[in-house]
Amino acid sequence: MGLAALRSIGAVVEIAGSSSQVVFDAAALESHAGSPDAALANAGQVGSQIKMRVGSTWLIANVRSMKLAGQDRIAAQVDFLGEGDEERLTGKLYRFRRGVTRYPTPGCEVFPISTADLKQIYAAEDRAHIQIGTVYPTRDIRAALYVDAMLGKHFALLGSTGTGKSTAAALILHRICELAPQGHIVMIDPHGEYSAAFKTNGALFDVSNLQMPYWLMNFEEHCEVFLTTEGSARQVDADILGKCLLLAKGKNRLAQEIGKLTVDAPVPYLLSDLTAILQLEMGKMDKATDTAPYLRIRSKIEEIKGDPRFAFMFSGMLVADTMASFMARIFRLPGDGKPISIIDVSGVPSEITSVVVAVLSRMVFDFAIWSRNEPRRPVLLVCEEAHRYVPSERNADGSSVGRILSRIAKEGRKYGVSLGLITQRPSDLAEGVLSQCGTILSMRLNNERDQAFVKAAIPEGARGFLDSIPALRNRECIAVGEGVATPTRLVFDPLDEIKRPASADPLFSELWRETGGEDGILERTIKRWRSQGR
Repeated sequence: MGLAALRSIGAVVEIAGSSSQVVFDAAALESHAGSPDAALANAGQVGSQIKMRVGSTWLIANVRSMKLAGQDRIAAQVDFLGEGDEERLTGKLYRFRRGVTRYPTPGCEVFPISTADLKQIYAAEDRAHIQIGTVYPTRDIRAALYVDAMLGKHFALLGSTGTGKSTAAALILHRICELAPQGHIVMIDPHGEYSAAFKTNGALFDVSNLQMPYWLMNFEEHCEVFLTTEGSARQVDADILGKCLLLAKGKNRLAQEIGKLTVDAPVPYLLSDLTAILQLEMGKMDKATDTAPYLRIRSKIEEIKGDPRFAFMFSGMLVADTMASFMARIFRLPGDGKPISIIDVSGVPSEITSVVVAVLSRMVFDFAIWSRNEPRRPVLLVCEEAHRYVPSERNADGSSVGRILSRIAKEGRKYGVSLGLITQRPSDLAEGVLSQCGTILSMRLNNERDQAFVKAAIPEGARGFLDSIPALRNRECIAVGEGVATPTRLVFDPLDEIKRPASADPLFSELWRETGGEDGILERTIKRWRSQGR
C-alpha cells in the first residue's frame, strides 16, 4: 500500500507510558469494514492493531478498550507493542522489534494495519521456532513460538476444561519433537491421556514398566512415605528413620567407595536390612514406650512391601544399582528418535503419587546440577494438572513435590532445566510460580479469580489482549512473553486423530442409548478393581 493510498483513521490525544489514548473517526473505520484484507476489515476493533508514524519509524499499538466520545468519534485506550522501520518509497513496515524507543506526540495520525504489516510483525525471523497456528483474525499468517526463548525461561499453558488444552499441549510437544528428534522431554501425565498421542515418537511408562527404585528417594521423600505421625512425634520418628537409613545404606559396597555417606545419597539398600536395623535398634531401648516409634515405622515399611500396588517402586527386584539405566530410559539419553517420555501416574496409589512426581522432578534437577561440567543435555519437564503438585499456600499439604517444582521454576534455567506447566486452575498455583514463566499461553478461562491471577502475572503492555480471555473460542489462545515476537491472539492448528490425547468427554446423549452386555462389563471391571489393575 503506497503512501497516497494510506488513509488516517484517527489521531493520538494522550500519551502515558506504555499506553495512550486515541480518537478514531467512525466514518473512516466504517470505510475499511468491507475490505477483503482481514486485518483492514478489523481496523479499530478491540484486540486489533494500529500504527502511527514517528519520524521514519512505525509504532505498533493494540486496541484495549473503546467508548463513544461524541458524534462520529470513538475514544480508545491502546497499548504499545513495538516498532518497525518504514520503507521510504512504499511506506510499508519492515524489521519489527518489541519495545518502543520514541513516543508519538498528541495529534499524531493513526493508521490501520494491513495483512502485509502483520506478516512483518509476526515473522518468525531466522531464530529456531515452531509454528502452532494462525494469527487471529487472518487465515494465512502463521503464529510461531521461539523454542529457545520459550524453553529457556519456562512456559505455562492455561485454559478451562473443554477449551482444547490437552490437544494444544500435544500439538506444541509434537512440534518440539519434530524440531528436535534427539531432545529430552519428560511429561508427567496424571490421567493417562497422552500415551495415545505419542505412540510413535514417545517412550511410554506406567506402573507396569516404570520400575523406579525406592532408594532413589531422598530423606524428605522417605519421611513422606514411611512416617505416619504429626508434630513432635514426627520429628522423633524422622530422627530414628534417618539413623537407621544411614546404617542400611552403609551396608552397600558403594558406601565404602563414596566415603562420607549422607542420608540423601541415592545408594541402593535392602528394605529387609532397614527393618532388621529398626528391630536391632529397638532391642536397645530400656522401656517399652520407647519402642513405639520403631514399631510404627517398621509396620509401615512391611505394609508397603506387602502391597502389590506399590510393586512398581518397592519391589525386591529393584535393589540393584540401576540408576544409570533408569535415568537413560526416562531422560531419553540417547533418545533413539523418541525424544519424549510420557509417565502415566494414573495407576500410582494416590497416597504416593506426589512422592513419585517429586522423585522424578528432583532427579531432573539434580541431574542438571551434578552434570554441570559435562556436555550439556537440557531437559524439559512438562507437568499436566500442575495445580495439584505446586499448590498455593491455602491448598498446600507440605509435600516435597511443591518445593522441588517451585525451585525448578526459580533456578532451573541456570542449569538447563525447563518447566512446562499445564493447568486449568492458575489461581490454585503457588504464588510466584506463574510469574516465573517467561511465556504464557492462555486459552479461555471461565473463572474470574483465574483471569485476575493471569493478568497479575502478565506485563502491563499485554493487558489489552488478556481482556479477551473470557471470550476466546475453543482452540484459541492469547500468547504473551519471551516465546512470541509480540503478544498474539492465535488459533491452534488442528491435530491429526492419531496424535491427539485420549481426553474426549463422554457423549451422554449417545452412550445412554446403548444397552446390552452389562453383566460382562461389571464382571471384568470388578476383576480389575480387585486386582488393582494388574
